[in-house]
Amino acid sequence: MIPRLVPNSQKAPLVNEYLLAVRKAGFGGDMSADTADTVVFATDNSIYEIAPKAVLFPRSLGDVSLALAVLAQPVFRNVKLAARGGGTGTNGQSLSDGVVLDLSRYLNCILEINADEGWVRVQAGVVKDQLNAALKTFGMFFAPELSTSNRATIGGMINTDASGQGSCLYGKTRDHVLELTSIFSDGTIWTSCALDDLQLAQAKRTTGIVGRLHKSVDCLQRENASAIQMQFPKLNRCLTGYDLAHIRDGDGRFDLNSVLCGSEGTLAVIAEAKLRILPIPKHTVLVNVRYESFDACLRDARSLITYGAASIETVDSKVLALAQDDIVWEGVKAFFPSSDGEPTHGVNLVEFVGGTVEEVERQLALLVATLEADGGVAGRLGFTIARGEASVQSIWQMRKRAVGLLGNMQGDKRPIAFVEDTAVPPENLADFIAEFRALLDRRGLDYGMFGHVDAGVLHVRPAIDLKAPEQEKLIRDITDEVVNLTLKYGGLLWGEHGKGVRSEYSPKFFGQLYPIVQAVKQVFDPHNQLNPGKIAAPSGQKLLKIDAVPMRGQADRKIPQGVRAVYTDVVNCNGNGACYDWDPDTAMCPSWKATRERRHSPKGRAMLTKEWLRRLAANGSNPLAEGNRLRSLVSLRDFPTKVLNSVFHGRRTADFSHDVKEAMDGCLACKSCVAGCPIKVNVPSFRARFLELYHSRYLRPPKDRLVAVLEGILPLLAKAPRLTNTVLRISPVTATLRALGLVDLPLLTGTDLSREMVARGFAFATPDALRSMSAEEKRRAVVVVQDAFTSFYETELVFDTLELLSGLGFKPFLTVYQPNGKPLHVHGFLKRFERIARAQAEQLNSCAAAGIPLVGIDPSMTLTFRSEYVDALGAGAVPRVHLLQEWLAARLPARFSAIEKNYVLLPHCTERATASSSLQDWVAIFSSFGLRLNVVASGCCGMAGTYGHETRNVATSRAIFDMSWRRHVEEARPEEEVLATGYSCRSQAKRFGKVRLRHPVQVLLEHLALTISGNEPAEVRHAS
Repeated sequence: MIPRLVPNSQKAPLVNEYLLAVRKAGFGGDMSADTADTVVFATDNSIYEIAPKAVLFPRSLGDVSLALAVLAQPVFRNVKLAARGGGTGTNGQSLSDGVVLDLSRYLNCILEINADEGWVRVQAGVVKDQLNAALKTFGMFFAPELSTSNRATIGGMINTDASGQGSCLYGKTRDHVLELTSIFSDGTIWTSCALDDLQLAQAKRTTGIVGRLHKSVDCLQRENASAIQMQFPKLNRCLTGYDLAHIRDGDGRFDLNSVLCGSEGTLAVIAEAKLRILPIPKHTVLVNVRYESFDACLRDARSLITYGAASIETVDSKVLALAQDDIVWEGVKAFFPSSDGEPTHGVNLVEFVGGTVEEVERQLALLVATLEADGGVAGRLGFTIARGEASVQSIWQMRKRAVGLLGNMQGDKRPIAFVEDTAVPPENLADFIAEFRALLDRRGLDYGMFGHVDAGVLHVRPAIDLKAPEQEKLIRDITDEVVNLTLKYGGLLWGEHGKGVRSEYSPKFFGQLYPIVQAVKQVFDPHNQLNPGKIAAPSGQKLLKIDAVPMRGQADRKIPQGVRAVYTDVVNCNGNGACYDWDPDTAMCPSWKATRERRHSPKGRAMLTKEWLRRLAANGSNPLAEGNRLRSLVSLRDFPTKVLNSVFHGRRTADFSHDVKEAMDGCLACKSCVAGCPIKVNVPSFRARFLELYHSRYLRPPKDRLVAVLEGILPLLAKAPRLTNTVLRISPVTATLRALGLVDLPLLTGTDLSREMVARGFAFATPDALRSMSAEEKRRAVVVVQDAFTSFYETELVFDTLELLSGLGFKPFLTVYQPNGKPLHVHGFLKRFERIARAQAEQLNSCAAAGIPLVGIDPSMTLTFRSEYVDALGAGAVPRVHLLQEWLAARLPARFSAIEKNYVLLPHCTERATASSSLQDWVAIFSSFGLRLNVVASGCCGMAGTYGHETRNVATSRAIFDMSWRRHVEEARPEEEVLATGYSCRSQAKRFGKVRLRHPVQVLLEHLALTISGNEPAEVRHAS
């Protein structure tokens, strides 16, 4: 039995008084000092971990103003506050041991779009891709690009002056900022924009902090103009934040935003912004040039720049190799062929954009002519061309995932961010990187590289295991050497990812101007309360140091090595935040999208589980040993103790395990995290292990017990389906089930499957039936594996599948029903799941031993054989069970005549996430039948097995359905029919969408029947 984990007592009376004062002042947002929230907000995408004492979630500008006005009171001078957006920073920019102000939960509205004048006004919590999705309707976009665009907020982009691909054409974030609405350290709300001399004079006369700021900044710039001109580097990625060199724009106007952009929340809290937007380029082409060495790749980039490309990005062989094991590779592999056995060690991605095809093709032709004429000159191995938005975007998506892909390197040493955004003049880049690589090679380190070669920025991530104390020292050694190397080549340590904890090097890069920068900080934040220790510190105050801030590895090393090996995805979650994906139509964590609570995300759950493992270790408890003990026990042995723990303590007694359980309860076990996360964080897997151990101490709710036995008792209930359905519909039973925590339970079909099998001439896959087949029959045979959903709740679909296979010339069999066990795994009954899995695997192996392929109908249940079964029994113990479309696509019938009918497929989210290539199999099958099928981008339906039937989840389940599925179901065109592969998805569409969706099999069977009625049966290709 795991111990009770008493939460750490964070004694922060001043912060508690501050929270009380903020609430009394009328703060209308949320506030939390809960352990779970402080754990989740302790990390970003950096190597650091700093737990805040509290988190504020303002709902309005007024809330932000109140928070800062109260902070300015003398009694709270020792309280610190840091604003936070998407939490994607790589250098701890938004981490704080004080109060975190999260602007992403509520301040995420697009306030106004003026396409005619080319601007938009947004709140700070708007995500970059969210903004561009709204602008696309107007043919416009917000240009600054970055790899984290699906979760990075506009406020975060402004605070780090973010930029990425295409910066040489479009510039940085600040180049598109027209106005900023900020809250200063005393709570004053001010909108800053470019001011002419008359307007500046008026601003200087404004009373309070606004007047002081304009006077002081203008004076500092004028008095130090020549020094500023000399010290600030002339780079595309010039010194961001406190940028006095650009305080006057090209028209000579004073613009305070040049100081605020890139200031990382150290000067003010930026709450709204008016941004310049541009027309979307109508045409784009991407040339993918492959090289024999990475050095050749970098050196050739200088010649490629002369062709007027919009951007040139570089990727090394390490990233390419990791991409091949990622979901993204399926869409891009054709553009990166092997070069006659020569390994590709680098790729330059050269993009051309324009308003017309002719414009783009003219630029492209010049480059292609050179590449074809030069052949293997400059170490080139060859090139491919991607045309059209879909192809180009698929390659850019691979490039965007480079950061996360590097984090998925195997072993304890993982590439980490701490010197990853150096910027030098592009003409110096190859020589600079040669020396950079040499200093890493001297230390025997592996690393990955990618970046914006046209801007002189390359992201270099050395692989280091920070759990090893001796390797932790490398952070200081390498950073000091890279700083000197960067200065040698006329560059910067921080080209686009901000300074954060690396601010200790500010004096070295600002040089004689550092006292001026300190003066700017002093006038904006006189008491050093806003994100202190970063960029600049007032005189007498200290900057943070890279090796004096707590690192994740320091806490992770407390977890025993054996435990880390089992929970490897938890430990290796690097905080890149891919799971915070904004897009409702992507297969990524639906619970996060519906709640906007970060603990209900894969990253949040991984961070909480990691902290749980640390606390177990501190209490002398080993979760692996405890799990093994549980599986060897008689189940009732610990029952009396669990009753005591649950009844007399339970939720009323503080236990960190309760915090983890609350986050786990929101997981749909849809597996979207497994594919969408570059690290392959598998929440359903470690969630099941957690629930097993949690319920070793606390009683399970009765609903879990009911769900656990359901698969096993369904055959018995199906013997009297009318009685069962009648009982389920009567008020006392529905009320009882609701009280137990279950609602909207499905009704049995009522068809006697065994009797109907005989009536329709189909056979079960018994050993005798399989042995009695001839060789020819075996060649045509296929075994359909039963699952509880289709067999008892959609029995007709089982027979539709058998009829389709039979009509195509195959000899289908049906397995004898046995529980799959997935519900057991979802709820953490791992001992019982293993027993069920072993029994089912025995039956499947007997079929496979006869040389007969196995297929499943329901994606979620079928894919369980590939993951949960393999984890429990080992890969060799489980035969391959194909998704129906995977197997059938290799045996396509001869083409039928086409009909004018379009179908739209909404796949099960587990199928989309973990078997994405199989979706195109459906397209191919429909095409062979003369039908058109479009697999649309969609999120989760919100049902996910029993999740949507649990009373506590109904509201969230509906919210998830409303985000994506409702739109697709209700907005289908009259000439289209929407189909769904998942039983739970069809149930959800019926429940909330009031529509009955068919399975693809049913459409194919219908078309086959129509064809056969007027023609000979289709000829089928049988794979050997």
